[in-house]
This record gives sequence, structure tokens and C-alpha cells, in this order.
Amino acid sequence: MSGILASVDQRTKLVGENRLELLMFKLGTRHIFAINVFKVKEVITVPAMNQMPGSHANLKGVTNYRGRSIPIIDLRQAIKMPPVSNEDPDNPINQNVIITEYNRSVQGFLIGQVMNIVNTSWSDIQPPPTTIGKMNYLTAITQIDVDGKRELVEIIDVEKVLAEIVEYDTHISEEILDETVTAHLAGKKVLVVDDSATARWQVRDTLKQLGIECIEQRDGLMALNLLKSWCDQGKRVQDEILLMFTDAEMPEMDGYRLTAEVREDPRMSDLFIALNTSLSGSFNEAMVKKVGCNRFISKFQPDLLVDVVQQRMREILEGGAKG
Repeated sequence: MSGILASVDQRTKLVGENRLELLMFKLGTRHIFAINVFKVKEVITVPAMNQMPGSHANLKGVTNYRGRSIPIIDLRQAIKMPPVSNEDPDNPINQNVIITEYNRSVQGFLIGQVMNIVNTSWSDIQPPPTTIGKMNYLTAITQIDVDGKRELVEIIDVEKVLAEIVEYDTHISEEILDETVTAHLAGKKVLVVDDSATARWQVRDTLKQLGIECIEQRDGLMALNLLKSWCDQGKRVQDEILLMFTDAEMPEMDGYRLTAEVREDPRMSDLFIALNTSLSGSFNEAMVKKVGCNRFISKFQPDLLVDVVQQRMREILEGGAKG
């Protein structure tokens, strides 16, 4: 148990301060890309791979990683970058593999040159420009000093990449539904806070089956400003929404800081908050207690999303009955 708690302290120190670490790399061009170190297990050289006939075009193959078979995804191809006709010798492709854990699954991403890890603040991470359209594969952008120059760094929406390879089913199991509770869910609203459009539609498509409307925000600061605006208008947040689902890692303000800000405001401190994240691991339950969330669920599990809203609705109904 002491080891788990040490891990919690170490991993939440950055997020508790609204900070993160980015692993920066290239994909055969001078563009700099990044993903959050929180999701990275390790970086390895390109391993031997077995081809899988009939597999998705973005799958380079399957390799044995620590006793288990995992897919290796060609990240350059997955984010629709054009083929490199004249490879830049300073930025070779297919040089390394980033082993990551997302949504309770382990996979590798074939990349090029690994640069370094930088420690930065979520307040310096910005949503991608709206001018690049909805088909982009970026979840955020930032600027980092590289060799004395300010360089643009593009943070990849890994959840979108994976969703195009693995089909996510939003079907809700019949056995999870409690009709005495679901009868009261139609017309209710929940706040969904996530920088990944893919993650937001997964929640939206699941909950709309229960007649629930989702109010969507793409980062913690936008969500906090919305909640505060309701309070400033004299509205009770609990009258506006049933609960809030929030991702952990988002531009401008992460989900942990968002939760802390809500808990510190007496006008909305009782809001039910569920952390819905692609992060996995045994430390998460302790992490949730540390930051003050009511529930933790890992993405993407439709039945657990429904279980959360039913839990909250049940608490409200029981509270009304007692009153």
C-alpha cells in the first residue's frame, strides 16, 4: 500500500499544480509533436513485428511486449500526414516506438526522432485553432523553447487515432439499467468536459439513449467559467446539471484543478463530479480521493457511465424521499 501511495504523491504532484510533462518527438519532418508522459510506459527501438492480414491500414504489425501481444500503429499514417518522398536525414522516420496505455489497453506508436521531455503548465496548453477544421488529429498546441528558439508543438489526440482503429460500441447492457431510476433521467443534463471531441461524442452517444442531454466543454477553464456564470446569475448548479464528467488532462486547466476549484467555491462545492479518463492503474482510486472527485471511471465503458448517472439520480431520489 505504501508503494501505491508513493505513486499517487509522485504522479499527482504535477497535476495538482496544473502542470504536466510532454514527450516531444518528430515524424520524419521538422514539425514537433507530443503526448503526455502520463500515458507513456516507455520508448523502445523498433521491434520485430508480425503482420496481421486483413488488419487496419494504420496497423504496422503486432509485437511481443513483456509477454503480451500489442499492436504497433504507424502514427504518421494514422494522423493522415503525407508520405515522405525525400526523407530528411535529420528527422528519420520509423526509428522508435512509444509504448502507451490508453483506455485500459497497451499499444505502441511508430514514430521518428525522440527529442526530450519538457515540464510545462496546462495554462500554456491551448486548444488547436478552429481554422484547422474538425478533421485534425490535434487535441492541443503549445510553444516550447528548443535550442533557443520558440517552437510550435502539436499535441496529438490519441483517442481519436485509436477510435478510428478500434470500433467503440456505445451499447448499454440491459442488466445495468434500473427502471425505477432511468424513468427520471429523461430531460436531465450533464456537463461533459474533455479536450477530445471523440471522447465527448462517446459520452454523448451513450447517455442520449437515456434521454440525457450533454453540455460539452473542451477544457477545464471553460467549464469552470460556465459553472461560475450560473452561480453569478443566482442559479443553483445542481438545478442546471445532474453531474459533471471531466477528463483529467486538458488544455488551460486540467480536471484535477477544475475539481479543486469547484470544491473551494461554496456555491457549487456539492456538485457530483466523476473523473472519466483514459488513464489506468491501481493508483487512480486513491487519486480520486485526493482531488475530491465522487467517482473514477476509465474510458470508454458505456455501462459505467450509466452506472454513474444512475447512482447520482438514486441519491437525489433517496434524498427527496427522506426530506
